[in-house]
Amino acid sequence: MRSIIKNITNLFIKDENNSLESQFPIRFKLLLIISFVLLFSVSGVIFLASYFFRKDSEVRVKENNIKINEILSLKVQSDLETIRQDVHITASAIIRNPKISSVVAKELFEADPSFILVGAYGPGMTPQFETFNEEFLQNYDYNKSEIHNLMGTIKDRVKKAYSGSTVIWNASPYFRHPMLCLAFPLSEKKDTNTILVTLVKLDRLLSAFQTSGTVETFLIGDDGSVLAHPDAKIVLSGSKLSDLPIVEKMKKSTVDNGQYRYENKDGIYYLGSFKKLAIGGVGVISQVMEDKVFEEVNNIQKRNVYLLIVSLALAFIVVYIFAKSLSTPILALVSASRKIQAGQYHLDLVSTSRDEIGVLTNSFVSMSRGLEEREKLKDSFGKFVNTEIAELAAKGKLSIGGERKNCAVFFSDIRSFTSISEKLEPEDVVEFLNQYMSEMVTCVKETGGIVDKFIGDAIMATWGALRSTGNDSLDAVEASVRMRERLLIFNKGRGSVKKPIIRIGCGINTGNVIAGQIGSSDKMEYTVIGDTVNLASRVESLNKESGTDILISENTYEDVKGQFNTVSMGEIKVKGKAKAQKVYAVLGRKGDPKCPKNLQELRKLVGIPTPDSKKSK
Repeated sequence: MRSIIKNITNLFIKDENNSLESQFPIRFKLLLIISFVLLFSVSGVIFLASYFFRKDSEVRVKENNIKINEILSLKVQSDLETIRQDVHITASAIIRNPKISSVVAKELFEADPSFILVGAYGPGMTPQFETFNEEFLQNYDYNKSEIHNLMGTIKDRVKKAYSGSTVIWNASPYFRHPMLCLAFPLSEKKDTNTILVTLVKLDRLLSAFQTSGTVETFLIGDDGSVLAHPDAKIVLSGSKLSDLPIVEKMKKSTVDNGQYRYENKDGIYYLGSFKKLAIGGVGVISQVMEDKVFEEVNNIQKRNVYLLIVSLALAFIVVYIFAKSLSTPILALVSASRKIQAGQYHLDLVSTSRDEIGVLTNSFVSMSRGLEEREKLKDSFGKFVNTEIAELAAKGKLSIGGERKNCAVFFSDIRSFTSISEKLEPEDVVEFLNQYMSEMVTCVKETGGIVDKFIGDAIMATWGALRSTGNDSLDAVEASVRMRERLLIFNKGRGSVKKPIIRIGCGINTGNVIAGQIGSSDKMEYTVIGDTVNLASRVESLNKESGTDILISENTYEDVKGQFNTVSMGEIKVKGKAKAQKVYAVLGRKGDPKCPKNLQELRKLVGIPTPDSKKSK
């Protein structure tokens, strides 16, 4: 009955397939649309602004790195050239006139106290002369032996100097002060027998690398060692940065400058640039942490996100208020439609506006009144005519005349009903029959069957006459098993004269029938006729002599043998049939632990006496 009401209601809203349960309310749609527009537009602006700001900041940082490298490179190269020139002049004067070596050296050390040693060495680092800054040695407690030891360990390092190259490396690990050691040939010839070596304090270079801000600069030797760094401890330790990506890039580069974004071993990204010097294979590197570069960009992005959240919150409030004024009457209509779907047709619904929704509300109230009247009529009519048949007839889908169909036909009968009814008053007979029929009809409806008619205490039902599920035989047998289970519950507490125990017999046959409206011009009913129906009735009657409660024909058995446990009752001669018919007793569902294992257990369960002691009706 509810399906009829639902279909009528759905016809009113012009959509038979849609449920009254709204999956996308108007409030949700409005909030979703406004949120999407705001989110898309504002987030797009945030993304574009952040993107271009980030790109601009990156370009500025790279330009700044290049400028710093250029300036520092000029400063470092100038200082190194000055050191070379001062050492070359001093050494040349001493070599020409060794007698004035002390005077020349003193002038150099007084003019530039950063010089610690100036010496000339022949092949195999054989000293030709060595002059020391005595004041430095005395002030900082250094011995000449320490410097001699250093000179003895650098033979391999200065080989390039004998070939005409300038060699620069960090000598700080051998001392307590940052020191730079330079070795270069006395003459400009490619191969020379005399090289000049000097030890210079790194004070003048270190001061140039003491940069402020986010940029970090340092000087790298050709072997990757740190020659100058803002942190003097790194210089004193003789650290090497050969594994730093920017250093590797500089070594492999065929040009004297470049830029590179890289990640260090700690997973931190840097923007770096390098500049190679034209002396000693050294280079200046400047780098800055990417997070520091884009710190302000990220801060702006965060502030914009907060602004977006605030905008969305305000939009939610405004849209919600507007959507509520629009959706409240619609939700009232939805609630009313649910009541109608549940069978409540009396509505306390009042129109609150004069717009389209108000007109719809008034129409809805009128429709509910019409449905209420129609439902009262159908409720009364449905007690005499099958509901599904009435529904098909109302829709014009029930054809006049008969049509051939394959269906399962069911008959049931109460055992010893005559003797039971003789002991009861007519009113009591009707009462217990109504109770019994209600239980049995429920089983038919639950399995998709149609009650064709009641014949006294007998029930005739069909599966597949109106519509087929494809498992008509299975549904019919399932209904009969459920009847057995319901009857066992129904019989609990019964056993007196006023409440006798009820036992039934069920028969099922499957085959072709003629289904249609049969009767006279004054009265017609929808039923099925044919040999299949007759055999189903005969099979039901065989329960008496077989001592069973559910018997099925061979046709039905072939459809359900994989789903139910059965016992063959052999071939039995049936009235109206020339050939004996194979029938099967249904024990229960396969896999059901409560299913009787044999006929004896079945008879004990349902209270059927054995055929020998059984009394006929």
